Amino acid sequence: MRRPVLALALLFLALPALAEERKGRTRVSANGLYGVHLVEVAPGQCRLEVTQESGPAWSLEKCVGTVDDYYFVSNDGEKVWVLWPLVEKGKAPPAPRSKKKRKPKGPPAWANVAVAAQYDRQGNRLQEKRLPELLNTRQLSEVRQLTHHFKWLEGTLGVPGKGPRLTDAGVVEFEPVGGTTHQLTF
Repeated sequence: MRRPVLALALLFLALPALAEERKGRTRVSANGLYGVHLVEVAPGQCRLEVTQESGPAWSLEKCVGTVDDYYFVSNDGEKVWVLWPLVEKGKAPPAPRSKKKRKPKGPPAWANVAVAAQYDRQGNRLQEKRLPELLNTRQLSEVRQLTHHFKWLEGTLGVPGKGPRLTDAGVVEFEPVGGTTHQLTF
């Protein structure tokens, strides 16, 4: 009688390993030749896939985001921009030990993290954008703050506005909260 119970217990332990892959939305290049999406194989295991109409063009075994992030592929299929609408807050540096309390200059430490990055097919980070590059200190007050994360991108995660998009010219356009339209080129 113990063996069926043990087998049942082992089956329940194996269920997460048998879970299906999660695949993000495929976005197509401006010329329509390539598509890009992320596949979460298991927790902490991902595959970025760039495809052509005839099948896979290339893939990268690396978690460069989640299936809920925004991926855009260049017209030659060689580069991918990733926009992370939900970002973990950066760690604040230790406070200096002085008797006077000074107001820190510049953006808060939580905001000084990458919110977008461009990758090549080898997984090299070619470019990145940080929140202070997109918003001034006054506009940072419009960022939606959660306990450990923040939302900064209009048209995503319940933030009103137009969502990120790829123009016919092959340029990624988006609006951060309280900001103006920004463009990312490949």
